[in-house]
Amino acid sequence: MLEIHGISAHYGGVRALDDVSFKLDEEEILALIGGNGAGKTTLLNLISGIIKPSRGNIIFKGKSILSLSPEKIVELGIIQVPEGRHVFGPLTVRENLELGAYRRRGKKNKKKILDDFEYILALFPVLEKRLKQRAETLSGGEQQMLAIGRALMGKPILLLLDEPSLGLAPLVVQEIISIIEKLRNEGTTILLVEQNARAALKISHRAYVLETGKVRVQGKSSELMENEAVKKAYLG
Repeated sequence: MLEIHGISAHYGGVRALDDVSFKLDEEEILALIGGNGAGKTTLLNLISGIIKPSRGNIIFKGKSILSLSPEKIVELGIIQVPEGRHVFGPLTVRENLELGAYRRRGKKNKKKILDDFEYILALFPVLEKRLKQRAETLSGGEQQMLAIGRALMGKPILLLLDEPSLGLAPLVVQEIISIIEKLRNEGTTILLVEQNARAALKISHRAYVLETGKVRVQGKSSELMENEAVKKAYLG
């Protein structure tokens, strides 16, 4: 579904990514793990079209997407849940979810959007109780659920998750991880960026370890869980 070919990217004179390549198959969770500054968020922003690489190519369903705007990339079905949630604070939960389906609006999609809205509320029951509440008044965990729900309203073919567990209490992290597993089981393809390496490796099929912009280790997640270097650096 997604192929990254020799991607490099720079911020000013600093190289954020250096010749990174990987492939993501349909209905797979691929995890990207690594510390701060490893280049994980940069890679997601490249896929989303927010920034452009200095070298390399990004192929989605057999076609390069490098020349496309972020809006066109969303229309293809690549949707990102950014680090820090970035919900629209002054708007209500309902309004945030409705904005997620903005590019699908139209009479012929009205029932499909309503069905997806009901699906999101079933997936995140707490949001149904908060529909009229401003997003900025939600807890961190509730905002993360809203951010994921808003993305799902766009009907992603490929869901990009950037640090979904960041700053959340352990019980909330477990809930978010369970929801990601459910999405995977229902056929959603997911690229997961996560500093919580243990959680990421438990629910992903394969994983890549990024360090200072380069892929250092790759393989099946079950194998990386037993890799001594990965255990020492990321699993404690």
